[in-house]
Amino acid sequence: MRGALSHVEQHAFGHLQDGCFECCIKCLGGVPYASLVATILCFSGVALFCGCGHVALTGTVSILEQHFSTTVSDHALLSEVIQLMQYVIYGIASFFFLYGIILLAEGFYTTSAVKELHGEFKTTACGRCISGMFVFLTYVLGVAWLGVFGFSAVPVFMFYNIWSTCEVIKSLQTNVTVPGDQICVDIRQYGIIPWNAVPGKACGPILENICNTNEFYMSYHLFIVACAGAGATVIALIHFLMILSSNWAYLKDASKMQAYQDIKAKEEQELQDIQSRSKEQLNSYT
Repeated sequence: MRGALSHVEQHAFGHLQDGCFECCIKCLGGVPYASLVATILCFSGVALFCGCGHVALTGTVSILEQHFSTTVSDHALLSEVIQLMQYVIYGIASFFFLYGIILLAEGFYTTSAVKELHGEFKTTACGRCISGMFVFLTYVLGVAWLGVFGFSAVPVFMFYNIWSTCEVIKSLQTNVTVPGDQICVDIRQYGIIPWNAVPGKACGPILENICNTNEFYMSYHLFIVACAGAGATVIALIHFLMILSSNWAYLKDASKMQAYQDIKAKEEQELQDIQSRSKEQLNSYT
């Protein structure tokens, strides 16, 4: 008796395992993997750009105050602009966190697997309009992030020029005929501080000491990572744009198929009504 009961329990447990396995397969089939990859890439790119850009801007202000513009009034406008950019970074991070979740949810509800999981999939004009709005908004954001990507390359170019000048100074230390004191970097030529800023430039050993500071090293590499994050965000938005365009086309085709099925069901219903009335009339005559 105990052995028979154990066999029944094993059989029931086997059916339960099969049911859980089929349920897991269906759930995994309903995941929009393309949207998921694009969301992870978007979150990673925005996080790198916002986090590294914020810290790098702070380090840049510190370098300017200590070595290139000792008078506060000379770089007051630049400090305000950088502080404003840091607040904008907070807004960008918050907005794209919500926008990425919304696009991921939109991917869940427009994937073809939803039809298999939840039965008949109905589309409405409002749903198609929302999908079209997401396509347009993602396109605008992609163009805007192309500008952000180009803008983020500017500080990388500036820091690279300073770093390469320091490398030239180090290489000239063995050459006595060319003194390193004559090699300078003038920050004022980039337009970030006014021409009357003091000292405005750094030469020779002073410039080499600036390049050896942790603030310069960290800011330089953080700007590089922020630029890479902006590039990753652009790629993610392009990926999202392709996904949204495909989903919108799917919704459009689904709406046409839905209209065709409604017309076909109506015609079949009318045909059944005609046949039923014909049978009733035939029965009444007989």
